[in-house]
Amino acid sequence: MTLTSIWPFLSFADSVEDELELSAVRHRPEGLEQLEAQTRFSRKELQILYRGFKNECPSGVVNEDTFKDIYSQFFPQGDASTYAHFLFNAFDTDHNGSVSFEDFVMGLSILLRGSVQEKLNWAFNLYDINKDGYITKEEMLDIMKAIYDMMGKCTYPVLKEETPRQHVEVFFQKMDKNKDGVVTIDEFIDCCQNDENIMRSMHLFENVL
Repeated sequence: MTLTSIWPFLSFADSVEDELELSAVRHRPEGLEQLEAQTRFSRKELQILYRGFKNECPSGVVNEDTFKDIYSQFFPQGDASTYAHFLFNAFDTDHNGSVSFEDFVMGLSILLRGSVQEKLNWAFNLYDINKDGYITKEEMLDIMKAIYDMMGKCTYPVLKEETPRQHVEVFFQKMDKNKDGVVTIDEFIDCCQNDENIMRSMHLFENVL
């Protein structure tokens, strides 16, 4: 469910690495050592990511509008704005309306190098839009619709309008084990860990940098 949706970060990191071969990194985030300890990135990888981040965001932070603009470049065939909004909120862990380099690499470290448990926790946080500790069917539908809107004409055959809702009905029924109308983090993780497709997707990008 999230492979294509995190692809911009992977392409972004890859292009920055190519550029690094031509020019040395001059500016470093002050807490580089601390970030190296807190993430699964090496010092060189953090330098690569920081240079790219500063190129895109010279101020050192990204607001939601800039985040949406960057994201939309990767999905010109669809409307990525709603999904970018949800993703921005997942990266903006202190909910101050901006994503710092530290926010960015902490999230990216989990998505690329985290354990299965950490990745599933992060995914749950993305789907839990109002951050109340539960995923409702409406929240799942909002995310699913946003993903389909973002993919736009990429989907073949062209999806019917009711397709996202049908998919959510299947997913939600499978996840909501006790049928109380909400999915807890334990239900979410248990269901995902028993789904071969989801588990396979968790390991695809581990060595991308």
